Amino acid sequence: MTEREPRVVVFAYSEVGTRCLETLLRLGAHVVGVFTHEDDPKETIWFRSVAQTAREAGLPVLFGPPTEERVRALRPDLLFSFYYRDMIGESILRLPGLGAFNMHGSLLPKYRGRASINWAVLMGETETGATLHHMVKSADAGDLVDQERVPILFEDTAQDVALKVADAAVTVLERSWPLLAAGRTPRIPQDAALATTFGRRRPEDGHIDWTWEAKRIYNLVRAVTHPFPGAFTFAGGRKLLVWWCFPEEKDPTVPKTLPCGTVLSTAPLRVLAGNGTAVRLERVQWADSTEERPPLSKEDVMDGMTFGERYLRQGDLLGLREDQVDLLSRKEPLFRARGEHGHTGDTDTNRRNGRSHDA
Repeated sequence: MTEREPRVVVFAYSEVGTRCLETLLRLGAHVVGVFTHEDDPKETIWFRSVAQTAREAGLPVLFGPPTEERVRALRPDLLFSFYYRDMIGESILRLPGLGAFNMHGSLLPKYRGRASINWAVLMGETETGATLHHMVKSADAGDLVDQERVPILFEDTAQDVALKVADAAVTVLERSWPLLAAGRTPRIPQDAALATTFGRRRPEDGHIDWTWEAKRIYNLVRAVTHPFPGAFTFAGGRKLLVWWCFPEEKDPTVPKTLPCGTVLSTAPLRVLAGNGTAVRLERVQWADSTEERPPLSKEDVMDGMTFGERYLRQGDLLGLREDQVDLLSRKEPLFRARGEHGHTGDTDTNRRNGRSHDA
């Protein structure tokens, strides 16, 4: 080993993991092993494979728990974690003489923890970024090495932002590599007073609360839309996925006595949200109530106007689960498909929903 060629062990997954591994190889790094994960068959895999990238480069690919013995056998001088999903033990972090470093998808110290990009979009942030930092026992708490900012535009989804962050991660790694390889890596302490921490997101966290104002609901939808599990509500007790929507400003003509979740119109499909605002549903899809299903087909998605005219009427209330709805008390069925000549038919078909990690 020379100072210009330290032995590098990489822990990586997802698109950032693939991009950063490719960057290290392009920079001439001596990668001696890559720890990664097997893909989860229940997850929508929208990113490229770290394992495949490593194999194509002739690198050893390792799955399973990264024990101290397994890592020590690789004699690392540098260790990187690029969106690896498990915590790496403190004893392993002490092995590489030139340090252990993590690439995080936020501008630390903000948005420490899981699903940082989804959370940033959900919270209405206008920027985020990629941060390379020294790894310590506490997640995302180590001294900073470098950061790169990216904008979050009003119509960006979490996937849009994730791809921007992947680009930013490459920029940070390219900029930092000479110092990392030479053992002269900067240390910029994080301001703990500015730190925010967020946890893992689950599919059930996509439940729409119609008492929220329209922009907050919109941010939830774009934070968890494809390829993530999606935001959802209930129509007549049936689970309804909302893949896209758009917020509308407060409408002074809407009676203040209307409950949130009331369908204001079906064409376009507009739903009353908190503080008199409204959400225009653009793309929706029926879903089975269970999550242990294969991924939904995008071909099943309906535009909001088609769905509204087929299944809803003005004044219907969204958000009620099956046990909260008494369909027998209605003069007309909630679910109906209007034919060209006014006929109705049963088009209420169960759909299936899959899961994506950390959304």
